[in-house]
Amino acid sequence: MKGAKYMDKGINSAEFLALLDFYEKEKGISREALTEAINEAILAAAKKAVGASRDLRVETDPKSGEIRAFARLLVVDRVQNEQDEISRFDAMKYKEDAKAGDEIEMEVTPTGFGRIAAQYANQNLKQYIRRAEKALIFEEFKDRTGDIVRGTVRRFERSDVIIDLGRYEALLPNRERVPIEEYQPGEQLRCYVKAVEETGRGPEIILSRADPNFVIKLFTQEVTEIADGTVEIIAIAREPGWRTKLAVHSADNRVDPVGACVGLRGQRVKNIVRELNNEKVDIIHWSSDINIFVVEALKPAEIKRLKINEADKRITVFVNEDQLSLAIGKRGQNARLAQKLVGWHIDIEADKVEVVSFDDQVATAVAAMSALPGIDDALAQTLVQSGFHSVADLQQAEAADLAEIPDLAPHAETILAALQAGVPEAETTETETPVEEEAAAEPETAEETVVEETEPETEATEEPAVKKTKPEAESNEEAEPAADTPEPSDNPDKTETA
Repeated sequence: MKGAKYMDKGINSAEFLALLDFYEKEKGISREALTEAINEAILAAAKKAVGASRDLRVETDPKSGEIRAFARLLVVDRVQNEQDEISRFDAMKYKEDAKAGDEIEMEVTPTGFGRIAAQYANQNLKQYIRRAEKALIFEEFKDRTGDIVRGTVRRFERSDVIIDLGRYEALLPNRERVPIEEYQPGEQLRCYVKAVEETGRGPEIILSRADPNFVIKLFTQEVTEIADGTVEIIAIAREPGWRTKLAVHSADNRVDPVGACVGLRGQRVKNIVRELNNEKVDIIHWSSDINIFVVEALKPAEIKRLKINEADKRITVFVNEDQLSLAIGKRGQNARLAQKLVGWHIDIEADKVEVVSFDDQVATAVAAMSALPGIDDALAQTLVQSGFHSVADLQQAEAADLAEIPDLAPHAETILAALQAGVPEAETTETETPVEEEAAAEPETAEETVVEETEPETEATEEPAVKKTKPEAESNEEAEPAADTPEPSDNPDKTETA
C-alpha cells in the first residue's frame, strides 16, 4: 500500500480501487481474492497500530474502497485492560442500555496507521500477491505439460534462462538447453513445457528445447497426418543441436508416412529444421521386422548383410569398407542414434571380400577351355583373348562365328569337335567345386541380408548366365574379369547340354 493516503475512517478509495484494478488485470487475481488479502493485511496492520489483544474485524467496501476496523470490547464497571474492555459509561454512548458483561463492537479505525503499520500492510499484501501468482501458475500450467509455448528471453541466472511468458516467468535450465544455441535478451523462443514443479519458492514452469518430445510436438503441429493419427511416430532418437532420427509408420497403405512428414518440396520438414536451428533430421520407415528396421535406421549407409542374436538383442552389421565410416557416422553419431532408435545393441564391421586378380581370372578361364578334349593351352589362350570366357560362351558360337575371327578360323573344326565331345567327367567335377562353395555361401547371405537386391541376385544365379555375360564381353573388353564370375555356375549347364 505504498504511497497510500489515509483518511480518518479508512484508505483513499481512489488509490485502493486503482490498486485492485492493476492486480486484477496484470496479475490475473480476482478482485474478491485481492479484497480478502487486503483485509488480512490491514487487519495485521491494525493489530500492530491499535493493539494485538483486541478482537479486531476489518470491513472493506468494494465500491468505495473504504476500509474500517472494528473491535469487540467487554463492558465493565471499572476498566483494567484498555485493549479488551470499555467502561459502562463510555459504552452507553454506543448502546444506551449497555450494562456490565455485555460485548460491544465499536469502530477503532486509526486516524493514521503510521509508517510502520503501512509498511507492514504493504509487505503482507505483496507476499499474498506472490503466493496467489504461483497458485495461478500451477493451476494454469498443470494441464499444459507437453505443450509448446512462445516466450521472450528476459534474463540469465547463472547458466539458466528466464523466459517471459506474458503474465508469468518460466525457467529454461541449462540441462534443457541445446548446447550449440546462444540466446540474447529480447529474443523470441519456442519451448516445450516439460514440467510444472513444486519448489521451495513455489511452483516453477520448467521449459526445454533439448527434449526429444519437443521435436515430436513440432511435427505434430506441422504435419496434419500426425495430428489426426493417420501417421504415427513410433520411435525417436536425438542428440540436440546435431541430429535426430525419427521412425514413422502408417496403418493406411495409401499413405506414405515419410512423404507426409517431409511435405511438398520438403516444406514441412524445412520449417521444423529452421526452428531447430538447422539440426539435421532423418525420417525413416518403421518396420516390425528388425532386419528391415536396422537397415532403415543406419541410412544413408548401405548394409550388405546382418547377423542377429535375438537372445542378447545384439545385431552385427556388415558393410563394405567404403561404407564403414558412413555407417558409423561422425564421432559414432549415426550408429549411436540408430542403436537408440532400434533398442538393440549394434556392432558395425567391414565385410572383407576376396578380390580375384585379373590374371587369376584369365588363368581360370584358360583352364576351363583346356579341359575340353583336343584344345591345348595355346588355343585356350586364343579363345579367351577372343572374348570366349567360359564354355557356356563357346557353346553359343556357331561355325560362321568362329570363321569370322582370324585367329580361330583355322581351328574352327577342332573347337566344334571339342564341344561335341564334351568335358570329361572328372574335370567337370573339379570345376563344380567352387560352385558348390559359392552356392553354399549364397543362401547364408540371402538369409542374413535385408537388401532388396538379394532375391534378384539369387534368381540370377539359378538362371544360365550366357545371355548376360556375352553382351558384356562384346561391348567392353575391360568387363572380362566380371565375365569370369558366372563360369563355375555355367559348367553344370554345359554338362547337361553335352
